[in-house]
Amino acid sequence: MDFVATADQIRSGKKPTFDDLSLERAQEIDKSDSIRHMRNEFIFPTKSSLKTKSQKTIALSTTADNGTTVVNGDDEESQQRSIYFGGNSLGLQSKAVRASVNAQLDFWAAVGVNGHFLNLEDSPLVNWQDMAAHCATQSADIVGALPSEIVYMNTLTTNIHLLLAAFYKPTEKRHKIILEWKPFPSDYYAISSHLQWHKLDHTKSMVEVWPKEDNLYISTEQVLATIDEHAEEAAMILLPGIQYYSGQCFDIPTITKYAQDRGLVVGWDLAHAAGNVDLKLHEWNVDFAMWCTYKYMNGGPGCIAGAYVHDRHGKVEWSTGDDGQPKPVFRPRLSGWYGGDQSVRFLMAKEFQPTPGASGFQIGNPSALDLAALTGALSLFTKAGFQNLRNKSLVLTCYAERMLNQILADEQGAEKPAFTILTPADPAQRGAQLSVLLREGLLDKVQEEFAKEAIVCDKRKPDVIRVAPVAMYNSFEDVWRFMEVLRKALGIPRR
Repeated sequence: MDFVATADQIRSGKKPTFDDLSLERAQEIDKSDSIRHMRNEFIFPTKSSLKTKSQKTIALSTTADNGTTVVNGDDEESQQRSIYFGGNSLGLQSKAVRASVNAQLDFWAAVGVNGHFLNLEDSPLVNWQDMAAHCATQSADIVGALPSEIVYMNTLTTNIHLLLAAFYKPTEKRHKIILEWKPFPSDYYAISSHLQWHKLDHTKSMVEVWPKEDNLYISTEQVLATIDEHAEEAAMILLPGIQYYSGQCFDIPTITKYAQDRGLVVGWDLAHAAGNVDLKLHEWNVDFAMWCTYKYMNGGPGCIAGAYVHDRHGKVEWSTGDDGQPKPVFRPRLSGWYGGDQSVRFLMAKEFQPTPGASGFQIGNPSALDLAALTGALSLFTKAGFQNLRNKSLVLTCYAERMLNQILADEQGAEKPAFTILTPADPAQRGAQLSVLLREGLLDKVQEEFAKEAIVCDKRKPDVIRVAPVAMYNSFEDVWRFMEVLRKALGIPRR
């Protein structure tokens, strides 16, 4: 299979038919995958390790195909690599992350506090003060931004708060924030708390966009209509790039331009979009955005988060103060010493002079170990090429969708189908994830079978499983084997 041509076909609106759904065909497609070697850059849990209860039993082992697994024995279960479809919740650990973190631990041990400024000869290590900027450069193509528009700091929710503080400036007339009907709780809590901070009533200042049809996703037209309805009173719109529950990918450029043309500030929570779908934040003129790095970016649990601020908002200009001295002029924000320009950061002056760009929104010293994990993880995107990953992802998710639809086609005698795919069928409106709403009462049985067969797949109660084959390390054979276990759990044999 030609992945570039097939992905272009999908982008043009024509999905591949995948007439042959055999295991052999899945394996053939895998052989034609130009980035299949990336799979061996990751460490997979095994059937046995997923059950481990003791740290003493955990060890790494190289598999016959040069992959790496976590092994805690020499029996068959210890050798059976899991099918890991949980990358939309927490990405797999890579060998590069391990190596990068260990190298920084050695660096810290060797040079102590000097690591903040020291660059070693013949070493890929970056001094700690420059690590966040290095990660920004590594991820510029992934999010479609200038390196100066990206900063890695804090956690996602903290960055939501910091950017709301900088960009949400309610007035008596324009005070409303538009959001979706089912946001991730952190987004809702953050917005609510800022309304409370400004002594505003959330029932009057928060506008939720609800689905109209009998599904869980919101059309672009609904979003635009809501903007029109509240344009005179709305100050901001904050939406997810991809909705965490349904898997819907919003039309970021269309919504951004439409809202900005009506005077709204536009922000995007890209937790499920960064490292997953094509983003062009600078080109789309997005005001601000934020994302986590532990899902599709594979930075590790709770890893440092990313933030984006368009360069027009990060400028630092100069005027003359009342005392005749130069005075920096910049967008007001919650400031901290690490947002200060490097040239004066350690002068300990009382006057805050921010670093131009997104880095000027930093508060405190970022964790070098977090950044070490992230730089290792991002190095694999450089190695694979983001467009190669996205091309494969488009094909892989279409294949998974085709397999799910075949299971439904093979079901007989049921008054209600075993499941419904909640995620939009249009590949342009989704990323890797397919959210599957199971018929009531089936979730426990499905989860039981997944556990038996070492399948990791996220669930959202009451009845949703979020199937997310990740292009970086999942294969078409993974999808095929996953679907066989799902068939067994649902009691739907092949016809």
